[in-house]
Amino acid sequence: MDFSYSPRVEAMRAELEAFFNQHIYPNEQAFELEAQTHRAAGTPWTPSALLESLKVSARERGLWNLFLPRSERAPQGLSNLEYAPLCEIMGRVPWSAEVFNCSAPDTGNMETLERYGSEAQKARWLDPLLAGRIRSAFLMTEPDVASSDATNIQCSIRKDGDSYVINGHKWFSSGAGDPRCALYIVMGKTDLAAKSHRQQSMVLVPADAKGIRVLRPLTVFGYDEAPHGHMDIELCDVRVPTDHLLLGEGRGFEIAQGRLGPGRIHHCMRCIGLAERALELLCRRVRSRVAFGRTIAEFSVWEERIADARCQIEQARLLTLKAAHTMDTLGNKAAWRDIAMIKVVAPSMALSVIDWAIQAHGGAGVSGDFPLARAFAHARSLRLADGPDEVHRAMIARHELGRFDEEKNAAS
Repeated sequence: MDFSYSPRVEAMRAELEAFFNQHIYPNEQAFELEAQTHRAAGTPWTPSALLESLKVSARERGLWNLFLPRSERAPQGLSNLEYAPLCEIMGRVPWSAEVFNCSAPDTGNMETLERYGSEAQKARWLDPLLAGRIRSAFLMTEPDVASSDATNIQCSIRKDGDSYVINGHKWFSSGAGDPRCALYIVMGKTDLAAKSHRQQSMVLVPADAKGIRVLRPLTVFGYDEAPHGHMDIELCDVRVPTDHLLLGEGRGFEIAQGRLGPGRIHHCMRCIGLAERALELLCRRVRSRVAFGRTIAEFSVWEERIADARCQIEQARLLTLKAAHTMDTLGNKAAWRDIAMIKVVAPSMALSVIDWAIQAHGGAGVSGDFPLARAFAHARSLRLADGPDEVHRAMIARHELGRFDEEKNAAS
């Protein structure tokens, strides 16, 4: 396997890094100040004017929709392996991905529409999403069931003439807090009599449809992530035309598996960037601070932690690239094991590195003066997003044990 970057990707990396040096890093404090100003004015859900201005610059430079595999609507699209180093750079500043129209859940929703949507659905929803004119949300997780098992989903999607009627309660609906959110992709059950993995369907629901009630924003370690938001949503007799169904009845679980594979690896790519940024902050801090007559860097415990951090980052990067390569060459379905492994490894690795960086900063590390506290909260949430660690570990273990079952059966 050759993980070297092509000349095209090297050029795009250089362009993206230059963009970060010119526009992203210098505006980190401005972004936080703008958010604080909106919050103080009682308008926290107002989209960032700073981000909107940066989007213009990013688009002019061709740094737009890089996540979407090459297609008719994205001729500039990249493979997963090509996108990995670019997504990693975006992970260094969590809010930056939106600047390039590469932020979740829009990326997953756009890939879903590209792969499974009809031409009419693409024209109505995918085109404005690719243009950055609207945002979207993905409504799958529910508060009353263990959503790590998607067959538990209780939301009802009932056919009634030429419409579907939706009733259910969803939460952690990321992106639904944004006033530009125009589309919900909702997963629910259309046939309770079918086999467990054929009961679910996905339907496209306009965010302003009658019967939708946003109950509250949910916080993640105290952060409400405004104006993005993770919303608690009730759907009461929400009615949409039958042509809003994705792919077909009973295909929801299939769509979810196809959607979550790329989403999982994108999270891992960004985790590596987040860890790289934390390690940089750690090294600068321990070189600049003196305690007990020596710089903190001179204490052997920090040499050990820095070395371990570098090893863990490189290991996670290689596994991410291997998973991306497998997705590109064999398909997402064949790459499930590599995706599951990196989904376990990358967030935990990032948490370790960020935790050491927080420790190096002392009290400042848990304050809002540095990006580490928010980074830790974000990385910790990724051990749950798109399937908890326990589910991925169980799948990996079953695969390993299955090899020995085959061996035993062959011997008998």
